[in-house]
Amino acid sequence: MNSEERRNYIKNALEKKEEPLKGHILAEDLGVTRQIIVKDIAILRAAGVRIIATPKGYIISKDKSNRIQKVIALYHKSEDIEDELSTIVKFGGIIEDVIIEHKLYGEIRGVLMIKTLFDIENFVSKLKEYEAEPLCILTGGVHLHTISVEDEESLKNILLQLKEKKYLVSD
Repeated sequence: MNSEERRNYIKNALEKKEEPLKGHILAEDLGVTRQIIVKDIAILRAAGVRIIATPKGYIISKDKSNRIQKVIALYHKSEDIEDELSTIVKFGGIIEDVIIEHKLYGEIRGVLMIKTLFDIENFVSKLKEYEAEPLCILTGGVHLHTISVEDEESLKNILLQLKEKKYLVSD
């Protein structure tokens, strides 16, 4: 299989999957290294394929025209991460990313795609396992999330709960 055929295989595999697909699985399927997959993904992205790298693997961004998206500004301590994420998911929200504004690098964005309580548990356990600091540690707790919801009522409930918990940054 040549490189063009391999990239077509990767693109087709991602288009068929609803859940993220790990790079090492693609590498095994194709008999190449993980680094070759990373390079192929970069080439596909440059060609306009909307591939997103998440902690769970690669996915192709699907059209979410039926979902409402909103970027919200939040502030809290590191120990409140699980509660903040649970508050959003509880009302049907998907936490698509986390964004901070870094003094030196400008905007730094991490793709999260957190949809369920299981995703939250997994994220929090990985923070502990990797002994990683959340991005908001770089900005004193201030960060943004892009969230998406099915309807305005869900968004209203999420914002109300975040405001009551004093996580929402007010105007």
